Amino acid sequence: MVRCWKHTETRLEEAQCTDGGSAASSQTHFPHKAFWVSLSASLLLVVIALGLTGHLGFPQPHSESLQIVRITVPDQTGVLINQSAVVDQQKDLVTFSVTSPANQTSTVLFDVKHGLICYKPVEQESCFLRKMEQSDYDNVHSLLHESTHKQSHFQLSGNETRRQTEFLGVLADGQVDASTLEEPLQALCQDSSIHWTRRVEGPGKQRLVYFCIDICFPSNICVSVCFYYLPE
Repeated sequence: MVRCWKHTETRLEEAQCTDGGSAASSQTHFPHKAFWVSLSASLLLVVIALGLTGHLGFPQPHSESLQIVRITVPDQTGVLINQSAVVDQQKDLVTFSVTSPANQTSTVLFDVKHGLICYKPVEQESCFLRKMEQSDYDNVHSLLHESTHKQSHFQLSGNETRRQTEFLGVLADGQVDASTLEEPLQALCQDSSIHWTRRVEGPGKQRLVYFCIDICFPSNICVSVCFYYLPE
């Protein structure tokens, strides 16, 4: 209950309040309330609009940045070879699954961000690392920047495909501590020994090539990467 007082010449007397004071108070508070309600509604609409257009920078689900690209190419005898590459544009990774004629699958990971290639041969508890060269960047460029979200299957022609062989020597004293590697390489080489390799001209007659991995790229280039162990 609101009590009002009026001043007379001799004393203060209690007087009945009129509705005028309440009306004035309501008129004073109502514009402020309407202003805040309107401002809140406007901000809500702006947030919704920015969220729909992606301007708030909310991270997209990682699965949306992945794409599987299939590459089909005939080998030198004409038999079709199927390979698949998982392209991760967000992390600059291309992971090849290479299936041999014996239906055994090896993995080759191109970590473009850190400039490394990791080979994980089938039925071997070892991983082999080497640094990417300019030709390696060129080969995976079409997968990371040109083909993704445009083409998911490449049918390479046998007549137009260029084939080459690379020899990598495994360094006997080049074993790597897995904890020093980035997460993609750690995950691939978990519970495996990891070795550095370097490009060499060839194993020579006295050395034995232990295995080869064939990788084909959309640029009609197929590379057979062969490994052997260098003398200790």
